[in-house]
Amino acid sequence: MPEPVRPLLSMWWAIPVAIAGGAVLDLAFPDIGLWPLAFVGVALSLLTLIGRSIGGSMLVGAAFAASFYLLHIEWITRYLGPVPWFALAGVETVLSAVAAALLTLAYRWLPQLLPGAWGRVLVLPALVAAAWTAREQFLGSWPYTGFPWGRLGMSQSESPLAELSSWLGVSGLSFAMVFVTAAGIEAVRMRVWRRATLALPAVIGALVLVLIPQFPTVDAGSMRVGAVQGNGPSGYFDEREPYAVFQAQLDGTAPLIGEDLDVLLWPEGGIDADPIGNRSVGRALDDLSEELDAPLIVNGATERGEHIYNTSLLWRAGADGPLAIHDKANPVPMGEYVPDRWFFEALAPDLIGLIQREYTPGTNAPFFDVDGVGVGLAICFDVIYDDVIWDGANDGAQVYMFQTNNADFRGTDENLQQLGFARMRAIETGRSVVNISTVGTSQVIAPDGSVIDALAADKSGALLVDVPLRSGLTAGVVLGPAVQWLLGWLALPALVLCGILVRVRRHTKAAPPAGDGAAEV
Repeated sequence: MPEPVRPLLSMWWAIPVAIAGGAVLDLAFPDIGLWPLAFVGVALSLLTLIGRSIGGSMLVGAAFAASFYLLHIEWITRYLGPVPWFALAGVETVLSAVAAALLTLAYRWLPQLLPGAWGRVLVLPALVAAAWTAREQFLGSWPYTGFPWGRLGMSQSESPLAELSSWLGVSGLSFAMVFVTAAGIEAVRMRVWRRATLALPAVIGALVLVLIPQFPTVDAGSMRVGAVQGNGPSGYFDEREPYAVFQAQLDGTAPLIGEDLDVLLWPEGGIDADPIGNRSVGRALDDLSEELDAPLIVNGATERGEHIYNTSLLWRAGADGPLAIHDKANPVPMGEYVPDRWFFEALAPDLIGLIQREYTPGTNAPFFDVDGVGVGLAICFDVIYDDVIWDGANDGAQVYMFQTNNADFRGTDENLQQLGFARMRAIETGRSVVNISTVGTSQVIAPDGSVIDALAADKSGALLVDVPLRSGLTAGVVLGPAVQWLLGWLALPALVLCGILVRVRRHTKAAPPAGDGAAEV
């Protein structure tokens, strides 16, 4: 059995290379959006992990993750300063560092079990890619609801590779990208110039990424959507008079009065009052719906019983309240509620004291039936959670309408990153997306990811668009959960099995043959 290889890079080189890898990976995301650099960032990370000890892998994994997250989510400092920035980036760094050990173990154990050429260039890259994908899925689900903001596949919203997500979901796209990168590294390590067939897994994987077209969906007509970006004082710390945000949306809607439309869409937090409990606001919505002769999809904080929710409401004149509601499934920890408040208040009482909101997670479907048209929903950061998007599609969504409020991150990359995620969801599901923000940038995105219309940031305006509808589910939606298990979570039992088999083989090789050492008589 071959012995594990030595590290490719000394620690003195591995740390700066890992830091460079994190910075390069961030450049693949908006607003820079140089998507091919995602492969470079992954390659630099993997090169630092090959042959490393467990402690060493965690150290270089931490360097890579810290570099990436400190750059990627720098927008958190816009209003809240450096403490939440370092806290969130720190949590992601620690978790990423621990999970980096899985990648090192794959490089340590798999070649000892399958030392041949095809094991190195085919099976090993698959296990490495699965371990990377499992790490993404772990960070996207824990602690609390996780933070899946840095998934590799989400960096490809402007690239032709995004179409693979319609077959395998975003996790499947991440897997494929890491597989191609790892297979290329192994081919070079085994001197591919002496044996060209070693490049076949990487080449075939790259061709799959580039050439597979988007999974087809079926034309189901169109829906005439009015969408309003009011650009009111909707930030958490903005000074404003009562109902100022509501009035901004009403003012922004004025150009649509008298137009023929099927539904009016307002952004997250477009009503700075409880539309259910506040009768004057309810009457104003009734009047607006009657004047437009169309239903409204609006959003505001609602109080029901002892709980407060971030709620989207389907509203129509004469219905005596909302026709349907959807509550945000994943309120943002430390933004929309404080988990374990007693603990965090003891650490930073002044900062935690600023967060007065305590939204409760919703359990109702992210879906509205709007006069026979299925509308999938996601409120702000819910766009990054696969299950919210898949649930909408499975319930019958023919179009998605995403409501968001980016006012707390004006002038940062946050809005453009989130728009990239919305574009990925359009491609993954084969559905149009109307992504409307209080302050912009807002866009109507076609099922192929192209932009139909848009409103620039920091301006009040309204869109009126005939939005394409689609029916039929993509493979990415149907197979997405299974793909996550097969290409992600199964990396953990596969690595455990590899470790056991390596130990068994070593023990068998070290044990003396039966009868050795017996005294002859």
